[in-house]
Amino acid sequence: MNIENTNKTKRKYIQVQSQKEITLHAKKASLARHGYIHATHSGELKLAGAKIPCAVLKNGQRVISSRQMIGLLTGTAKGQLQRYLAPKNLQPFLPDRLKNINLDNCIKYEVNGRKGFGLDAELIVDFCNMYIQAKDADALLTNQIHLAHQAQIIISSLAKVGIVGLIDEVTGYEKVREKDALQALLDKYLLKEYATWAKRFPDEFYTEIFRLKNWTFKDLNKKPSVIGKYTTDLVYDRIAPDLTKKLKELTPKKSVRLHQFLTLDLGVPALNHHISNVITIMKLSDNWDQFMENLNKLFPVKTVHDLSNKQFD
Repeated sequence: MNIENTNKTKRKYIQVQSQKEITLHAKKASLARHGYIHATHSGELKLAGAKIPCAVLKNGQRVISSRQMIGLLTGTAKGQLQRYLAPKNLQPFLPDRLKNINLDNCIKYEVNGRKGFGLDAELIVDFCNMYIQAKDADALLTNQIHLAHQAQIIISSLAKVGIVGLIDEVTGYEKVREKDALQALLDKYLLKEYATWAKRFPDEFYTEIFRLKNWTFKDLNKKPSVIGKYTTDLVYDRIAPDLTKKLKELTPKKSVRLHQFLTLDLGVPALNHHISNVITIMKLSDNWDQFMENLNKLFPVKTVHDLSNKQFD
C-alpha cells in the first residue's frame, strides 16, 4: 500500500470515528433531556454466582440493574422483580423502600448512550433480609425456601466488602474517589444543629438485648447504663467510620441523643436500616456470643482504614 492510500485509509477511519462520536453524543443528549442520569462508570457485579450490570451515576449514586436483581436469588435474570415481592406471605416482611417498585419509578440512567433501569444498590440487603426474616418466622412456602438460603449466602458475601465497595471496584470508580470521601460522607450524615427528638430505637431492640444477655426486666425505661455502650458498638460504630466520634463532638449535653444530629435524608434512614438488620441478627441468635459473632461477620465496625481497603459502604 502506497503513502497516498495509507493517508486515505486514515482519513476514512477518522471520519468514521468522528461520526460515531457525534452519534453517541446525540444519543446521550437525547436521553439526558428525557431524564436519564449519566453513568460515569459501569461494570458487571459478580456476586453469589450471579452477574449483574451496575453503575456509578454522576451524582455518586450506585445502582444495579433492576431487571436482573432477581438473578442474585435465582441465578437467572428472567422474570420480573415484582414477582418476588408480590406474594401475600411476604408482605409482612416487605421493606417500605421496596414497596411499589416497578419500571416506572426505577432510576433511569444512561451508559454509553444506552438506557438503563436500576435500583439503589443497597436495596439488595433489604431484598435479602425480607426472605431471611420470612424464613425465621416460618412464613415461607416450600418453593421459596431455597431463595432464603441464597439470600443468606448473598448477605454473607457482602459482609467483608459491602455492595458499594464492590461496585466501586468493578466499575473502576474507586480510583477516582475524592480524598476527602470520609468527610464528604459524614457531612451527609450529620446536622450542624440537633433536631427535635423522635423515637428511633424500637422496644424490640432492647428486649432482644435483654433476652440474649439473659437479663430480667419489668420496665424498659429503666435500662442498665451499659446499654448506652452496647448501642454505640452495635449501631453507630458500624454505620460509618468516625460517625460515633463526630456525633459525640456535636452533642452538647446528655439530654440530647446522638441520633438527633443525623440528617433526615441519609443519616436517619441509614440508622433505621441498620437497626432493622441488627434486630434480624438478634432474632437469629440464641445467645449474646453467637449474636456478636454473627454481627461482626455481617456488619463489622467501620474504621477510616476501610476507605482504602474497599470495605466502605
